[in-house]
Formats: sequence, structure tokens, C-alpha cells
Amino acid sequence: MPAINFFEEDTTFKPKQKAQLRQWIKETVIAEGFKLKELNYIFCSDAYLLQINRQYLDHDTYTDIVTFDNSEVEGDIVGDIFISIDRIRENGDKFKTGETNELHRVIIHGALHLLGYTDKSVVTKQKMTQKEDEYLAKRNF
Repeated sequence: MPAINFFEEDTTFKPKQKAQLRQWIKETVIAEGFKLKELNYIFCSDAYLLQINRQYLDHDTYTDIVTFDNSEVEGDIVGDIFISIDRIRENGDKFKTGETNELHRVIIHGALHLLGYTDKSVVTKQKMTQKEDEYLAKRNF
């Protein structure tokens, strides 16, 4: 049975509308031709995610998201996605998108990484943003 789990580390944040979020993420995975097995979203503080970034990626910078692909079978989605709630709140204000929209963009951004999309170049970042916008537009909650 596919599972999408939400956890907290070093924050008290809990996402709203969990059932709708799960359905939206599942529909995104299926639309891209993949099979959802297990996806864990871990909401955390800047400090917690900075430590993850340093320990596993050797990056000494704040970020809004770190995605780990744990899939062992091609086409299956298994992963852990760490999201800094501090960055979400700050970026929601900075980009005037609001906390919820920014959170949803980053949630789907992490899923898109597991679906094979990257954002390392201008071209791939544009494609990633296009896909984020496409799936954000499909939200019905």
C-alpha cells in the first residue's frame, strides 16, 4: 500500500489538509508514470536542515529542501524529503506567495526531484518551475 507520511523535527509545524495533500502528491506521481511506494516529508527548522545539508551533501548553506531518493526499483518512488519551515515562511513573505502556496510548491518540487527532474542549469530549472506550476494549478483544495 503506498504511503505518504508527514513528520516534524525541531519544529511544531503540522501541515493542514493532509488527506488532500496526499491525494495531490499521488496524482502527480501517477501522472508522471511512476508508482508511489513510500514518501516521507519531514518538516524541520533551518538549523536541522542545515545540519542535514552539511552532513550528507557537504553544503554549508541554508536551503528550503533536501531530497533523498531511496528507490531501489526503477519507476518506484521511495524517498525522504526534508523541508525547512523557516525557509518556507521567509520565502512566502519574500516572494509574496504566502506560506501555504510556498509550502505546496516546495512539497511538489521534492516529488519532482524523485520523478527525475533537476534544477542544476537554467534550462532544467525552467522545466522544473513549469512542472511545479502545472501541478500547483491542479490542486483542488
